[in-house]
Amino acid sequence: MSIRTTRARLGTAVVATLAAGALAMSAAPASASASSGYVSGAGSYYDDFGDEGTLSTSSYASSNATCLWQIILLAEGAKESNGTPYDWSDIDGHFGPNTKEATESLQSAWSIGVDGKVGPETFGSADTQWNSSTGGGELEYLGSGSTDATKYKLRYHGAKYYFDFYRTASGKYRFLHNDAWHYASYTSNTCD
Repeated sequence: MSIRTTRARLGTAVVATLAAGALAMSAAPASASASSGYVSGAGSYYDDFGDEGTLSTSSYASSNATCLWQIILLAEGAKESNGTPYDWSDIDGHFGPNTKEATESLQSAWSIGVDGKVGPETFGSADTQWNSSTGGGELEYLGSGSTDATKYKLRYHGAKYYFDFYRTASGKYRFLHNDAWHYASYTSNTCD
């Protein structure tokens, strides 16, 4: 075997290893984020919500993550316990009976398991499911911002409304509520 052949093989192996590493990084799935304290993601934004922590009346019940979910309920036109559409006055970051009822309404509309909890299937449907009968559940990339806090501007298209929000350079989601920007935190509620 000549030195030239050995070098060529080593070079090919290095290039193949680097290419495989780059592909693995670009195709990395969203990482579980409840443990990080925020609704967050990496790589494609189309799979960021499917590994989030479960929101319910007993889990992260008072949090900005719940507030973000409530804005999704509003955008989707989910029905609250009295049969009227979920509205802005219902968005307070507290996962109570009304939010549970609206979640069940949306789960039913999306034809997924109805339990009133926002687990991987429900939250994941918000970024991956296009519901042809309601026209909701779609994320759209709008562009990049000029700061780390506004790295990726996204739009959530619900069946009734849309809203814009950001994913920061570090992957944390930020949304606008009551004229203030909030990080979608599992550990604090600034939406009151």
